[in-house]
Amino acid sequence: MLHLKRRKNLLARTKGYMWGRKSKIKLAKVAVLKAGQNAYRDRRLRKRDMRGLWQLRINAAVREHGLSYSRFIDALKKAGIVLDRKILSSLAADYQEIFKQVLEATKK
Repeated sequence: MLHLKRRKNLLARTKGYMWGRKSKIKLAKVAVLKAGQNAYRDRRLRKRDMRGLWQLRINAAVREHGLSYSRFIDALKKAGIVLDRKILSSLAADYQEIFKQVLEATKK
């Protein structure tokens, strides 16, 4: 009975797949393994993509004030302001006034 439970679980994970990959055990096994590999890899790639997006947002916001991204990050470190790129990106996109205050603090 355990083999039936295993197969049922496998086919439950392939629900929504196209063609034989949702109903044939051999094809479903391969499809689930491949999907797991892609999911594992892409969880790491998402982190890389998000960091790039945050950098783009910060760069766009900083250039409006006549500064480059790298000089801004350097000025943040020298001013002792510890904000990560995710927070800075959020400030630049949604809270421009607060971002401007952070920018002024780095210029002092």
